[in-house]
Order: sequence, then C-alpha cells, then structure tokens
Amino acid sequence: MAANADHLKALVRAHASADDDLFYSVALQVAAKSARQGQGKFAVELRELVEAARTKQSRTGGRAATPVVQPRGELSSLLTAGYPDIQLDDMTLDSELRASLDRVLHEQRQRARLERFGFTPVHRILLSGPPGTGKSMTAAALAGELKLPLFTIRLDGLISRFMGETAAKLRLVFDAVAQTRAVYLFDEFDALGAERAAGNDVGEARRILNSFLLFLDEAPSESLVVAGTNHHQLLDRALFRRFDMIATYGPPTAEEAVQVIQRRLAGMDTGTVRWDAVTDSACGLSHAELVKAAEAAAKRAILTDRDVVDEQLLLAALAERHASHHA
Repeated sequence: MAANADHLKALVRAHASADDDLFYSVALQVAAKSARQGQGKFAVELRELVEAARTKQSRTGGRAATPVVQPRGELSSLLTAGYPDIQLDDMTLDSELRASLDRVLHEQRQRARLERFGFTPVHRILLSGPPGTGKSMTAAALAGELKLPLFTIRLDGLISRFMGETAAKLRLVFDAVAQTRAVYLFDEFDALGAERAAGNDVGEARRILNSFLLFLDEAPSESLVVAGTNHHQLLDRALFRRFDMIATYGPPTAEEAVQVIQRRLAGMDTGTVRWDAVTDSACGLSHAELVKAAEAAAKRAILTDRDVVDEQLLLAALAERHASHHA
C-alpha cells in the first residue's frame, strides 16, 4: 500500500474529527504517491472513489464537491485564496485560444478516463502576453468552470532575500498543490523563472529554478498549475518543455475591442453608439484598458442621472486611456 504512516494517522484524525475535506485531501495524496510509484490502477480507482463520494455529498445536500478552504500557517503568507464564479463565456477570446482552453477543461473533466489508459490531462499551463490581455482572468475562469478554488501565489512572500528559504517555500506551495485540488496561479512568473544563464544570476537562484522544475514535473494532474508572464523572452528555456500547454495572448482586434466594451456596458443603453466610429479610438488598448474606459463612461452617465452611454462619452473615455500611456 502506498500510504505511509503519516498518511494513515492523518486519515484517522480526519475521520475522528468528521473533517471530510481533509479526509479526501489525504486520500488524494495517497493516490498521487501511488501513481508516482507505478501503481496506476490503484491510483485511478482511489481518485474515482473520492470523486464519487464528493459528488454524492453535493447531490444529497452535504458539503460542496469543492472544499472552501483558506491557506493556514505559513501558507497564508504565500497564497491568496479566491472562489471565482466567472466562466470563459464571460471573456472575449480569439477562436484559437478559446479552443485551447476548452480542451483543458474537457481533459480535466475526463481526467479519470484518460488516466485509466495511462495518460494525464493538461494541468501545467503557461500564459504569455502583454499586461491586461486576460491572463489572470483566464486562471479565474478555469477555476470557475471547474468549480475549484483559485490560489494565487504571492511572489513577495515566496521570494526571500535569504534564497535558501525560497526553495523551502516552493515545496510548501507544491505540497498544497498535491493536497488540495485547485487552480494555482504564479502571476508575473518571470520574477521566478528567469533564464538561469543571465549575467546577474547566482548559483542559489539557479538552484531555486531547478527546484521549481522538479516540483512542476511532480505536480499531480488533479490541480492546475498556471504561470502568467508578460516577458516570455526572459524565461529559462527549460521551462517551456515542462508546460503541457503554452497560450499566447495579444491585444484585441477591432472586432474583439468592440465586444469587450459591449460586454461591460451590457446593462446600459448604447443604442446611439456607432460602433464603427469607436474602433479607431479603441485600437491599441488592452482588454483591461477597454474595460476601464467602458466603466468610466458608464459612471459618468449614471452620475448625471442617465442610463445612456452615448458615443461622445465613450470616445472621451477611450481618449483618456490613450493619454494615460503618455503621462
């Protein structure tokens, strides 16, 4: 049996305290360890038992299938927990990117079936692109679609000036990846995964990156590990081979820009806006900047006792976002 003494004691404690979430978490740890030891059939069967038990509880009014958990102890300084309810349909994505993300969801939902044949679903994802193009929102949408918590790794807490501590903290994070099924987001990942051959690098920094690569290789497929970067050119080349999927984000096309604005203003009257006249002003702004412009126009309308966002309000708000680039 793959469970060690610590696992068995943890299972007994969880049972004694009627803590189903902890019980299932420890059981999944045992499954992950079994899979690494070559006991694939047992690992798949154990995971299926846990999923079936959680589903039964949620259908009969028991606990939710996904535990509402908060990081405790030292993890509380490393992770920020969220429980997103957004979906991919809430985002404006190009068709190719949307198809890739749909594949991630499909493979995760069919995880047990894939593992029965010796395959694992996509669970290590690198999102690359300029700021404000939807990388962090994608991680939230994946969590929302899969009804999982979103844990954002706080790099300010992870990266210590005593570099020997950083690898130890990384182990804590990846222990959590194995223990609690969730989406784990390493935002601004280039701060951690920069090229090991960089001229200002030191031996300890290389060891930290090597530790991350090892932990990523061993990350179980129950959780999604998502890394977001604005500067993919800074990343160590070895990282690209470790991710199951690399998704590239860019500024919205003219059509997508209009969709972003219309989506944010769905509760307002925009019937007088000539959208073809807006596209030139929207050009060059990121998804996030377009959302902020739409919100600014809407608030101005509301505060003048109107629910109508006209073309002039919208064009003025877009112009202000462009001007902020040159401030």
